[in-house]
Amino acid sequence: MRIFLAGASGVIGVRLIPLLLAAGYEVAGMTRSSDKARMLRELGAVPVCDVYDADALTQEVTAFGTELMMHQLTDLPDARDQISDYRDRNNRMRREGTRNLIAAMEAAGADRLLAQSIAWRPPAGG
Repeated sequence: MRIFLAGASGVIGVRLIPLLLAAGYEVAGMTRSSDKARMLRELGAVPVCDVYDADALTQEVTAFGTELMMHQLTDLPDARDQISDYRDRNNRMRREGTRNLIAAMEAAGADRLLAQSIAWRPPAGG
């Protein structure tokens, strides 16, 4: 199975890639950073474009032959006390990023989406 992992360079994503590859899956991983793209390549994933570039995203998801979209996208800080400062960025990721992922997935003919949720109440709304 070909899995497109959105949020591959995040805390969860970097731990998922080796597990998915060891289970025999092919993985394309999304990141917005060239340094993190290099890291994804070293982990064995195919690095791809930014979630906010909807056209490029659709092309990449389609070209990879995505069968399952795994949504692990967030835009959160490393320091807990900065979470409120990242509220708008994370909300944009959840709203616009998720819309772009679903549109790209549908254009590629993929019919499975696995998305993370949260188990805590975000501070300052959102």
